[in-house]
Amino acid sequence: MLALRRHQLVRLNDTGWAALRERTWDDTARACLAHWEAHGLPLVVTQQRAGLPEDHIALGLPAPTQWQRRRLALQVPERGVLYFDEFPAAAAIAGLLPPPIRSAWLNLAKALEDLATAPRVYGSFGWQRLTGLPYLHAGSDLDLKLMVSDAETADRVVAVMSAPAFTRPRLDGELVFPDGSAVAWREWDAWRTRRADRVLVKRLHGVAMETNNTWLGEYQPC
Repeated sequence: MLALRRHQLVRLNDTGWAALRERTWDDTARACLAHWEAHGLPLVVTQQRAGLPEDHIALGLPAPTQWQRRRLALQVPERGVLYFDEFPAAAAIAGLLPPPIRSAWLNLAKALEDLATAPRVYGSFGWQRLTGLPYLHAGSDLDLKLMVSDAETADRVVAVMSAPAFTRPRLDGELVFPDGSAVAWREWDAWRTRRADRVLVKRLHGVAMETNNTWLGEYQPC
C-alpha cells in the first residue's frame, strides 16, 4: 500500500499510462491524456473513495482551457506509479504574476517559509507553472498548501496570510497538519475567532465537519 497525501503529484510509468489508454474516453479526454503522456506531465492524488479497486489509486487531471477545463477522474494500478512529485514552491510562480506585485509575493513566500510551512502553489497557478498550458483567467485564486506543525503555527500562518501587501489575486489554500488533516485557512480563521462553530476538515479518505478540538489530537491549541 502506497503512502499517499492530498495534493501530491504522481508521475506514471508505461504501465500506468497503458492502463489509462485502455479505458473508454471521449475525443476531448483522450486528446488531453495523450498530451499528458507525450509530455510526461503529472497527475494529482485525489480522495481515495470506498470501492476503489484493490491495489489502485485515485488520481485527477484538471484540464486547461484547450480541453474545456474538464476534470478527469482516473484510477491506475499502484505498479503504474513511476515516482511522486510536488507542486511548485511559492517563489517559483512569481513570473506568472504582474510585475508590480512580484516583490510583495516573494516577501510573503519568504515569511511563510520562515514559519517552516514549505509553501507550495496548486490550483491554476500551480498547474500553469508545471505544464506551460493556459490555466489562468482574471478570477484565478492563488492556492497555497501550507504545512503546519500545530494549531499555534496555524494561527501564525493565518496572521501572515491575512495581511498581504496585495489583494489580487485572492489568496486561498489549506493548512495541512502532520497527519494529513487539512483546513482552508480562511475557515480556520473563522473557527478560531469564533465566527464559526464548526470547521470542514479534509482528509485523504473523506471530509468531516468538526465542532470541537478533538480532531486535532496532539496538535490542539493551548
